[in-house]
Amino acid sequence: MANDNIRPLVIVGTGEIALIAREYFEHDSIYTPVAFAIGDGYAKADMLDGLPLLPIEEIKDRFPPQKCSAFVAIGDTHLNRLRTRYYKFMKSEGYELATYVSSHCFKWHNVEVGDNCLILENNVLQPFVKIGNNVILWSGNHIGHRSEVKDNVFITSHVVVSGLCKVGEFTYIGVNASVAHNVEISADNFIAMSTAIGSSTAPDTIHQGNPSEVRKVSATRFCRVPGHYLVKAEPSAPLT
Repeated sequence: MANDNIRPLVIVGTGEIALIAREYFEHDSIYTPVAFAIGDGYAKADMLDGLPLLPIEEIKDRFPPQKCSAFVAIGDTHLNRLRTRYYKFMKSEGYELATYVSSHCFKWHNVEVGDNCLILENNVLQPFVKIGNNVILWSGNHIGHRSEVKDNVFITSHVVVSGLCKVGEFTYIGVNASVAHNVEISADNFIAMSTAIGSSTAPDTIHQGNPSEVRKVSATRFCRVPGHYLVKAEPSAPLT
């Protein structure tokens, strides 16, 4: 994409999502990736996908926030807590957190989208939809009118969220799941693949099946969320 306002972008992460994010940002946005970053001790090499790979604690020295934006490209590890920790750290360091919305996404003119979001092709965002910060919408989802996706959520592919719904913070929704009209998904929910949610849910629960049933184990336990992620932490806390 040719644009005179191209802005350098640091991508935080080294996995497949980071590599996919690099591809989308590079070819379908005003940003151009210039480096990858990851926590000190996690880098296995000095380069990744042809770009420098730096410890995140050193990134400001070479790619300062006055000259670069950042995007945290980490998946749903620990029910989205790991991505959120890095997101908060980069904000505390003064970086603008970039958002990518595919040019092949249907996004109505009054849809609101926060920062550090990755919204891929063939998503449908109907009128008055609100997408929070640090949200991933993989390809082919439908977010119905006046629905709201809160912060730090991961929605996979071909998920249908009907109108007037809310999806709570840190929730994960698996492939081909569906949510009925005017339903509230509470925080820390794990919605399994192909699950049909017909009524509002309780926090920290796992739902599976059609119609959905609640599993006995909690979502935070199933996703092995460490205890330090469940208490309020400062953005500069250790990136583990």
